[in-house]
Amino acid sequence: MLTAGLLLAACLVGGAFFLQRYLETWLVTPGPLAEQADIMVPRGTGMSGIAARLAESGVVDDALLLRAAARLSGRDRRLQAGEYRFPPHVTPAAALDMIANGQRLLHRITVPEGRTVREAWDLLAAEDKLEGEVPPVPDEGKVLPETYFFERGENRAEIAKRMQDAMRRALDEIWAKRADDLPFDSIEEAITLASIVEKETSVAAEYDVVAGVYVNRLRKGMPLQADPTVIYALTKGRSELGRPLSRRDLQVDDPYNTYRYPGLPPGPIALPGRAALAATVNPADTDYLYFVADGSGGHAFATTLDEHNRNVRNWRKVQAGQD
Repeated sequence: MLTAGLLLAACLVGGAFFLQRYLETWLVTPGPLAEQADIMVPRGTGMSGIAARLAESGVVDDALLLRAAARLSGRDRRLQAGEYRFPPHVTPAAALDMIANGQRLLHRITVPEGRTVREAWDLLAAEDKLEGEVPPVPDEGKVLPETYFFERGENRAEIAKRMQDAMRRALDEIWAKRADDLPFDSIEEAITLASIVEKETSVAAEYDVVAGVYVNRLRKGMPLQADPTVIYALTKGRSELGRPLSRRDLQVDDPYNTYRYPGLPPGPIALPGRAALAATVNPADTDYLYFVADGSGGHAFATTLDEHNRNVRNWRKVQAGQD
């Protein structure tokens, strides 16, 4: 006969076995979450608080079972704070794995090529998922236009540093692969010319040709006559003028006006991306000295002024047809 002790032990063993099997099934059963949910796990939140938060948010239907599963698997000692995005009907096991493995939700901020550094800093200031003050605006051209990922609550100063560090790394890599016969000697001058190239065309395949035109002009001592430099002079660090340039605008007395002042302007006029930087230090080998919009989004290039004037007349016909 079974003694009372043996009977109790058998019940306990049977109960533990039943609980183990039930937990195994529960962990892989789709949860009650009907829609995707973003949930923040604050620093210092223990397993009890996390389980309660997930139950209140509808990720799991039983906080006590989640705590038991985490403890039995040892994941209760590896849970990480942060923001998590849970998909609909995520299983309790997958939810635990996400938090134990630190699969935190990443947000993004994108600085487009051709924006100015002030506009990049405006994007930082407007991002409400970041915290802290926006640091002082760096010099123009010192930020790499790219997409940067961050976690909710990160400091704006840290993202700003990442943007500047990314530009330094990109410049070091690209400058090391520059052509030998460039008409400028410094990285700073390369950034300046690349910023003009970036503003002149949105067609990546044209970057090296546009750069080649300006390199040829610099070699011949011709003024660059780049409209974007005039816009920069007029807007004082904003990328959009909001109206077409006038003949009077081209006479503005400003060192950034490359119609009046020869050579490169005093500094960059925008944030050039990797492609524009690479094209500027490895320009196309071409005889072109002029270019004008062709009406298709690209440009018509010319080696002589007569050819350029014909291209300008064609462009004006296109403009007239668009009015």
